[in-house]
Amino acid sequence: MLPLFDFTHQLVTNEIAITILVTPKNLPILNPLLSKHPLINTLVLPFPSHPSIPAGVENVKDLPAGGFRSMMYTLRKLRDPILDWFNNHPSPPSAIISDMFLGFTHEIATQLGIRRYVFSTSGALALSVVYSLWREMPKRKNTNDENEIFHLPNIPNSPKYPWWQLSPIFRSYVKGDPNSEFIRECYLADIASYGVVFNTFTELENVYLDYLKKDLGHDRVWSVGPVLPPNEDVNNNNNSGSLNRGGSSSVLASEILGWLDTCEDHSVVYVCFGSQAVLTNKQMEELAIALEKSGVKFIWSAKGATKGHVSNDYGAIPSWFEEKVAGRGLVVRDWAPQVLILKHRAVGAFLTHCGWNSTLESLVAGVPMLTWPMGADQFANANILDEHKVAIRACEGVNTIPNSDELTKLLAEAVQGNVEERRARASELRKVALNGIKEGGNSFKDLAAFVQHLREEATKIKR
Repeated sequence: MLPLFDFTHQLVTNEIAITILVTPKNLPILNPLLSKHPLINTLVLPFPSHPSIPAGVENVKDLPAGGFRSMMYTLRKLRDPILDWFNNHPSPPSAIISDMFLGFTHEIATQLGIRRYVFSTSGALALSVVYSLWREMPKRKNTNDENEIFHLPNIPNSPKYPWWQLSPIFRSYVKGDPNSEFIRECYLADIASYGVVFNTFTELENVYLDYLKKDLGHDRVWSVGPVLPPNEDVNNNNNSGSLNRGGSSSVLASEILGWLDTCEDHSVVYVCFGSQAVLTNKQMEELAIALEKSGVKFIWSAKGATKGHVSNDYGAIPSWFEEKVAGRGLVVRDWAPQVLILKHRAVGAFLTHCGWNSTLESLVAGVPMLTWPMGADQFANANILDEHKVAIRACEGVNTIPNSDELTKLLAEAVQGNVEERRARASELRKVALNGIKEGGNSFKDLAAFVQHLREEATKIKR
């Protein structure tokens, strides 16, 4: 949601009128954007119930990883309320922009005679892989072999993934099952939509962006990233847009920054696995042992068990840990001000799950990464980082328990070892990314082209 809001900020700044569809419990996440742009309209529709989603939960960040499927099923129930709103509006919107999990909005746009655009919060390589899987529907030769290799030769660099690294939503597909068929239809509708806007930049994924234009059969593919929070400037001197993003924290941002101010440059490892992943207690234990034994300074953003997890098995910080590392590390429960942390001069490495938001935020900050991809698009994202030589693989897999001795060594080397080449490459990518969103840059031009495209398409609509 956050990059979609940041993109919305860019559109409003370019004088595009916006209505945001949101459910009641998600409305507070919009507050920073609405306070910045009071002319944005909201359409608040009741959240549809689903037997697998606990009452009061309206966001996948409050569910285990499998919650994406249930969320996709239940959000389709918004179809009729959305159509009713459009049909009764005196001056309805001329386009729908929605993320890749909301393929059903393509059907709505088609019925209304308007365009639907996918906003991809994943990168171009990851979306290329997803589109290829749902279109080709490759099957396993041996259903007991989790390591069977799937080769995607049409995509540049011919990526290969073992079965267990493919999208869990794709792996859970059951032919003939109504929910599975609905999800496949959603992804095929994404492919059929009028265009795709990416939160990426040309220099990072040029070969995959070019491939997608050929694969989709049109050039309505725009890369406008990295989209930054409102009030962030491209010179990275303003922090106000990064505050209060997405959730509350157990530690104030001012306390975190104050602690970082006491640390030497590039001496701190930041550890975070995103808004979705929750580590098992055994994974937490091994990571804690490695952080303690490595001797490095660190900030660990530790997400606790959600309502769908067995609370005794997930997200518990070992009882001995915080006392042993007192003064050398900070533990932040729930939400951490990640953009602010990564931008601080003291942070020298980021142990990450390779979610696309985290990947881009680290690149924009010029921080090299230790990668632990777990699922979804994260293996493709880790491959991108490997291609650009700005990361080292620390672990792989949502269920894998890392070896604390190996992780200890990687953590220490990430801030104390010979990392100058990797840091220089990360710094160069940072410059390229920020230059891209300045006037004359590729992302700046693509954003301007998309805005112009929206205006031209709006004139063609017959009401």
